[in-house]
Amino acid sequence: MRTVEEYKEALYKMRPNIWIGDEKVGRDDWRIRGGINIIKTTYEYAHDPKYEDLCTATSHFTGEKINRFTNIHQNKEDLMKKQRMTRVLCHHVGGCIQRCMGIDALNALSVVTYECDEAFGTNYYDRFKEYMINFQKKDLAASCASTDAKGDRSKRPHEQENKGAYVHIVESRDDGIIVRGAKQCITNAPYVDEIVSVPCRYLTPEDNEFAVSFAIPADWEGVEILARPAWVHGVEECPEEFKCPTMELGDVEAFIIFDDVFIPKERVFLNGIEHPDATAYGGFLALLFAHYHRHSYTGCKPAISEILASACSLAAEYNNVEDAKHVQTKISHLIGTAELVFAAGESSALHSEKSPSGTQIPDEVLTNAGRRLAGENIYEEYKILADLTGGIMATLPYINSFTDTEIGKLGLKYMERNPRISSIDAVKIIKGIETLGCSDIGGVLQVAGLHGGGSPQMETIAMMGRYPQRDLKKIAKYLFGLKNRAPRFERSEDPVTPRMLLKRYRKAMKFKHNDK
Repeated sequence: MRTVEEYKEALYKMRPNIWIGDEKVGRDDWRIRGGINIIKTTYEYAHDPKYEDLCTATSHFTGEKINRFTNIHQNKEDLMKKQRMTRVLCHHVGGCIQRCMGIDALNALSVVTYECDEAFGTNYYDRFKEYMINFQKKDLAASCASTDAKGDRSKRPHEQENKGAYVHIVESRDDGIIVRGAKQCITNAPYVDEIVSVPCRYLTPEDNEFAVSFAIPADWEGVEILARPAWVHGVEECPEEFKCPTMELGDVEAFIIFDDVFIPKERVFLNGIEHPDATAYGGFLALLFAHYHRHSYTGCKPAISEILASACSLAAEYNNVEDAKHVQTKISHLIGTAELVFAAGESSALHSEKSPSGTQIPDEVLTNAGRRLAGENIYEEYKILADLTGGIMATLPYINSFTDTEIGKLGLKYMERNPRISSIDAVKIIKGIETLGCSDIGGVLQVAGLHGGGSPQMETIAMMGRYPQRDLKKIAKYLFGLKNRAPRFERSEDPVTPRMLLKRYRKAMKFKHNDK
């Protein structure tokens, strides 16, 4: 397993292909540092004996000890430990741990490549296996490039006037493919080793050139990254006595351009030009990535709810109202949401299924139910934070005002609320809450809480695609006298397998071919 130093050393050697505004920068640019500080936590904790049980796993490919962020889940315990690890690490970085997307995509690929090979005699899984062994050995970090630019939202990929609205294959050759297009809203791309690209939507038979998946180094020739960093402004000037861990963290969202990029054949995991019949697996891959990523959210979203609950509790103490009933009711809402979302993820792991490749797949209905609950509550949670903190979370003066020799003492004097809490600590509390709710990174986390892994509407679509509504109606038919016998309805006892789901998808999208 890699050390933090080895991770950074490899990162800083990469080709500069990151654009911040009109500047082309390398990975050592200070505006990227906050995101690097988050990813480095995943390396530090894997070497910490206190967290070894959560942050490491055993590779089923090699039998070697690996970082859990490179693991392909093989059983229910793997899924549960991944969820617990995500929750714990998110507490330590004040939000998203930012290393889930890549491994969620790779778990989806481990299922799809195997099943595609079984159906069509392709060799995608063999390529994937070789790639994964190297990925685990080098302890790489990856970004998942999923969301396409999409262009005209009323049209399917093959109907777009600008085909580049979706990443697609321009040319398929014996030695690889050439791809063109762009991916948007991609977290962490400027500070990871690899970019794993997958489709982002259902595909029809006419969309075969858009059925493409591959993995390449993030500085690969032809790849350009337009970056939007988010960090805590003023951290450089902040006096030492007011600094806190939250100030050292950040995020970079990326717009990734693939400008006629050549992908070697060994790094291609789906090619709808070479195998048009396999186009259905592009939509299946998009679905499974979203599914794995939403399960990861049942670890990180409870953590964020708990971070907000912790901040609200501290703000209430600072304002000397922590015993008020309405305060406890509001904090209990945050805690309740956290526990319910996490419970949905745990139950999803408990009711998970083993795919033909051996990869464990969480229960889709439970995963999406938990993720949707989190998304629907995210702005209510930030409302509670603002309510219990007060408007000062958005109006706090600059920190160096409180350290100035002329005005500092007066500023600190009027920051006092609770006589048990020093004025300096009061400023630190409000600055921390400002970071969570009003900073660049705070704004990103709020939108990510709603849209990350898919909006609540996408969770609804995924849930209802799997839920046996026909059997559900039998309950009412018996109760209302339309049926003589009461049904025994237990959804979890009659799961819809991923393969059954793929067959339904093919039928809906009008694919015509036979499975082996």
